[in-house]
Amino acid sequence: MKIAVVGTGYVGLVTGTCFAETGNNVTCIDIDEKKVNSLKNGKITIYEPGLEVIFQRNLEQGRLNFTTDLKEGIEGAKIIFLALPTPPGEDGSADLQYVLKVAQDLGPILKDYAVIVDKSTVPVGTADKVHAKIAENATVDFDVVSNPEFLREGVAVDDFMKPDRVVIGTNSEKARKVMDTLYAPLVRQGNPIIFMDEKSAELTKYAANSFLATKITFMNEIANMCELLGADVDAVRKGVGTDTRIGKRFLFAGIGYGGSCFPKDVQALAKSAEQVDYDFRILKSVMEVNEDQKTKLVPRIKEYFGGDLKGKTIGLWGLSFKPYTDDIREAPSLYNIDELIAAGAEIKAYDPEGMENVRGQIGEKITYCHDAYSAINGADALFIATEWPVFRTPDFDKVGSLLKNKVIFDGRNLYQLEEMEELGFTYVSIGRRTING
Repeated sequence: MKIAVVGTGYVGLVTGTCFAETGNNVTCIDIDEKKVNSLKNGKITIYEPGLEVIFQRNLEQGRLNFTTDLKEGIEGAKIIFLALPTPPGEDGSADLQYVLKVAQDLGPILKDYAVIVDKSTVPVGTADKVHAKIAENATVDFDVVSNPEFLREGVAVDDFMKPDRVVIGTNSEKARKVMDTLYAPLVRQGNPIIFMDEKSAELTKYAANSFLATKITFMNEIANMCELLGADVDAVRKGVGTDTRIGKRFLFAGIGYGGSCFPKDVQALAKSAEQVDYDFRILKSVMEVNEDQKTKLVPRIKEYFGGDLKGKTIGLWGLSFKPYTDDIREAPSLYNIDELIAAGAEIKAYDPEGMENVRGQIGEKITYCHDAYSAINGADALFIATEWPVFRTPDFDKVGSLLKNKVIFDGRNLYQLEEMEELGFTYVSIGRRTING
């Protein structure tokens, strides 16, 4: 099948590459000439484990193509995916300008029936708006379908090729058959393709991400209670997570969620509720708690150094919002960098994938190091912001010898309290007792 994907960001590139892997002829379209040229020349523009291998294979075998020309890119395409940015506007609502502009451009250049698929995360009612924009100048039949993505950065290829479920919003039987054929190779093990109306599909994505963000935030609230009551959040997590009604995932306490999805989607759903005069109180609390949680350890760092961070150097492990990605959007590390620098501290940081993106955003405000140990060499303290596997089993003797003070502020609860106690570290984590070395 011939498929076009408009947008070569994270979702668009994963979508296009994975559909090419299942034997489709895919053309990805983007207005960024530099990016398109890089992709044409075999240079992948995002970091995602496992993606580069299938990207190279399908590029070499001619199933994956790139262009800046919308008309050329959609020619002969039976399905056209819109994988465009929907950033939060000033009021928190999703900005649909990119989606609607492409919809408007599609109208006059459609030559045959096509299914236009909203792959971007969009507010309820967007499919209707996209349909209306295309219809202004279209001379052929078409359908607009909502098909939200549920990709987790770091495991997106597996999520795409072996989805838990595929959600498709359409009331068109013709579009339903096309989409069913497209996704059939990915659900051979019996995972469901769930068909529903467009508005329900659009709301499903926001509801799923907002629920997961709420689950994380609830556990962070429990962690804060644990610190006050003398309980251990890891023990509570295990006790709660083994209840099959709740499940084990998204229960790890830490310094809040970040990334391109949770913050934006919670905010957008809250704004959608506001627009229909519904007071979504849980989501308001989720956003407030998460904002506070991001920099929860900064007061503890200041307290350790007697309230004065001037001239202190903090070694920072982790910059990306989660491991296995170079995505730094809404990363808690950035909020902590701002607060620590404002307090007079200097930052030496290491991240396996995120450093160039941080440098592109904040420049040389911090020192970028070539490995984890360089980041703590001569530092006054270690602060862990991202749970990369490389940080899980360091040489603690080396860590202790490189730091000026044997103190770790752990925003991701990577280490066992008993081990830190035996090693003589002062260790401050989330929702657990403090170890005073």
